[in-house]
Amino acid sequence: MSATDVVYAMLTGLFVASSVYALWQVVRPRSFGRRARGDHLLHAVMASAMAVMPWHRGSEVPPQGQTVFFAAVALWFPLTSVLSRRGRRLVGLVRRTPYAVGMVAMAWMPVRHGGVTDAGTGDVITGVLTLCLLAYALRSLTRGMPRLRGPSGDVDVSTGIGGPCDRFWHGSTAMGTAIMLLIHH
Repeated sequence: MSATDVVYAMLTGLFVASSVYALWQVVRPRSFGRRARGDHLLHAVMASAMAVMPWHRGSEVPPQGQTVFFAAVALWFPLTSVLSRRGRRLVGLVRRTPYAVGMVAMAWMPVRHGGVTDAGTGDVITGVLTLCLLAYALRSLTRGMPRLRGPSGDVDVSTGIGGPCDRFWHGSTAMGTAIMLLIHH
């Protein structure tokens, strides 16, 4: 097994686990609204597509179909936030932007790897998407960590596991997506 195959296997494992977690969020007994269930279902679809992407060189779905689907899904997150009747819309929009960026990255991959754009423009778009995903991944994965310096009593300790688990899976998926953007296959 080559080093590339090892990386592909690790990414596949990450995305399969992420997809299972997202599907569990859809079907678990705790009551979610339709929007949250839709979000989790779309995350499961994205993670499933990412899991097979390194191994499946020629896709059954044409690259244009993948681009259109994931571009439409990318619009789901800001639109449902803006159209929401609950909470502050701007705060919701900011919170949902990283999910939209992940879907834009999914829409961008077939375009980039298909050679549809010139190298300069493609590299800039890929770089911006990668930096956004890495920033979100680092924020998600380190958000609950205690500070190394400072008073010990100022760390917010959560009693529920949902927050840390959600941050772990969202951050890990964003990190894997950033890696997939940089891998040419």
